[in-house]
Amino acid sequence: MRLLIVGQLDGHIVAAGKIALARGAKVAHVDDVDSALAALRAGQGADLLLFDVNLDIARMIEQLKTERINLPVVACGIGANAELAVHAIRAGAKEYVPLPPDAELIAAVLAAVSDDNSVFIWRDPVMKDVLRLADQIAPSDASVLVTGESGTGKEVIARYLHNKSKRATRGFICVNCAAIPENLLESELFGHEKGAFTGAIARRIGKFEEANGGTLLLDEISEMHPHLQAKLLRAIQEREIDRVGGVQPVKIDIRLIATSNRDLDDAVAKGQFREDLYFRLNVVTLHLPPLRARTGDIPALAEHFIQKYAKANGMRAPRLTPAALDHLRRHAWRGNVRELENAMHRAVLLSTSHDLGVEGILLSTPRNGAAAAAADAAKIEATGSISALVGRSVAAVERDLIIDTLSHCLGNRTHAATILGISIRTLRNKLKLYSEEGVPVPMHGFADRAAV
Repeated sequence: MRLLIVGQLDGHIVAAGKIALARGAKVAHVDDVDSALAALRAGQGADLLLFDVNLDIARMIEQLKTERINLPVVACGIGANAELAVHAIRAGAKEYVPLPPDAELIAAVLAAVSDDNSVFIWRDPVMKDVLRLADQIAPSDASVLVTGESGTGKEVIARYLHNKSKRATRGFICVNCAAIPENLLESELFGHEKGAFTGAIARRIGKFEEANGGTLLLDEISEMHPHLQAKLLRAIQEREIDRVGGVQPVKIDIRLIATSNRDLDDAVAKGQFREDLYFRLNVVTLHLPPLRARTGDIPALAEHFIQKYAKANGMRAPRLTPAALDHLRRHAWRGNVRELENAMHRAVLLSTSHDLGVEGILLSTPRNGAAAAAADAAKIEATGSISALVGRSVAAVERDLIIDTLSHCLGNRTHAATILGISIRTLRNKLKLYSEEGVPVPMHGFADRAAV
């Protein structure tokens, strides 16, 4: 967590900085807007700006937008000055903190920005091999490709690698390749010289230089345009980059981690991703299983999020009942850990009693038979144990097995019955029952209609 403090405020702001240091933040201090902008352009980097409300906060925030420096700003001032606080919020500040600083308030602001991104919580045996490999490769400088569905925690494991590496005391810089337009991403990554293009009012250090000595995470790298893929390949091979509009290459020393929720082998085969870049990135691959394949993590993660959001909202943390926990284990979790976090946040806000039951958990969509069967299959494949089905009724497991087998056979009843080892009459009777219960049943194809 990097904190940049801007302003004077009679020494109170220094006290705020000492509190932040005690909480583990790296703190830098400048006196005014121009000094702050110069530091950021030079690649000093920050995760949060603590800004003296008596300075020109509107100019600071507008300039950050103009130069595409994405950085949350928290205003601070002596006492609870409502007029200045409102002005700061309207200008774009995320929050107003009164000074002299309160230690718990400063800690809460830092926690809101850091957002627990360095905490990796796991209990399921499936994750044991993932963490063992992560611990083994963390001290090296090898490039790492982290794969997995959206929401599985790819950025969290990347921070875990950084924190256990020899670069842990240096910066961890993250760039979301999917969130930045292609015409802006080049400048974001490699920086630019003054006058390189319209709006380039000063030299700007890119993320490669900002991460020098530390770790650079390229999130969702599969979304990067082929033109930039070529420049990235050169940067990795030569360990140097060219700023946009620059005439001299700049040497860099970084550890590169990339993530993707897409199948990069498939993207390479389709010509959407450079094969040479893929091999450069893929020195070591860490694959994060979906949450439905590691349901043993659900209790610990759910409890973590309950405690987190109860504390953030000044509420008593409700107790998750066994029935509610079973309800969570059965859900398909298409959004993985991110979806679970949102569900627990919502449940905490809506809780009305000390116990958090099934009725207090609102999930996105009901779990259908195919999703349930896929989840069970994934869990069994990952653990190698039928014990993954413990807690489910025989009827429910049988229903999901039949529906999933029928889907696999493209709706062909005869083929499905053969695979299941039951008669076609038994299969039809069960499908009729499932339909009456509202369970979607795959339609059979033309080839099977003559037998129906």
